[in-house]
Amino acid sequence: MEGFSSQVPFLLLMLVIFVFFIILPQQRKVKKEKVFMNSLKKGDRVITKSGIHGKIAELNDKDNTCVVETLAGKIKMERSSISLEMSDKLNA
Repeated sequence: MEGFSSQVPFLLLMLVIFVFFIILPQQRKVKKEKVFMNSLKKGDRVITKSGIHGKIAELNDKDNTCVVETLAGKIKMERSSISLEMSDKLNA
């Protein structure tokens, strides 16, 4: 039993490191993306995660989709497919 009791502080330290460096940053990212998706409005210039550039033409809150107007036409897609990082750079 003496070997196990000497490993307990090390295991607790590993758990704390895991929480601070993996779980908390992921939760912050999810929260930031949710705020971003809820703040989208008609006319915003966006870039999708697949690299399509366009402008939001319509937003549908019922099924969480949007219509993005591109040079080739209009595309209906999920709001989650819009890239937070690229849209921030585009609108800056």
